[in-house]
Amino acid sequence: MAHLSEVAAKRVHEICDKYADEKTPLMMILSDIQKYFGYIPLEVQEIVSERTGISVAEIYGVVTFYSFFSLKPKGKYVIGCCLGTACYVKGAQQIIDKFSELLGVGPGETTEDGLFTIDALRCIGACGIAPAVSINGKVYPKVSVDAVPGIIDEYRQKEATK
Repeated sequence: MAHLSEVAAKRVHEICDKYADEKTPLMMILSDIQKYFGYIPLEVQEIVSERTGISVAEIYGVVTFYSFFSLKPKGKYVIGCCLGTACYVKGAQQIIDKFSELLGVGPGETTEDGLFTIDALRCIGACGIAPAVSINGKVYPKVSVDAVPGIIDEYRQKEATK
């Protein structure tokens, strides 16, 4: 997003106004913006700062602290590879490495076609089905390295049939 369109800027204003009566509105504002844009660029953070009186530094600190916020656009399919203790000891690092190898991007990066983003997660609360991978809310239990190509193909086929 090189330059924010008038429509997008108006939407940011509406989101900020929606929470004007809240005592601590920042998380709600940022959450709505993340849902709308898919990420929270600096230009949007500046508008939020102007509308709320919260410094850009504080907003940036919140955006970079919480992993569910992003400074960069994410792919259509966000592959969340759990690297929590249970998943890690059952081979999660090899699984994320395989996703990276096949997609040509590392954790925190998005494929050139904008289809996939790989996120390394600390824990998704699925320890009993470790190693676990989530893609846009769908959880894959007990994922093996051999299953990774099939998972990617599943989403590529979805795109091919559109």
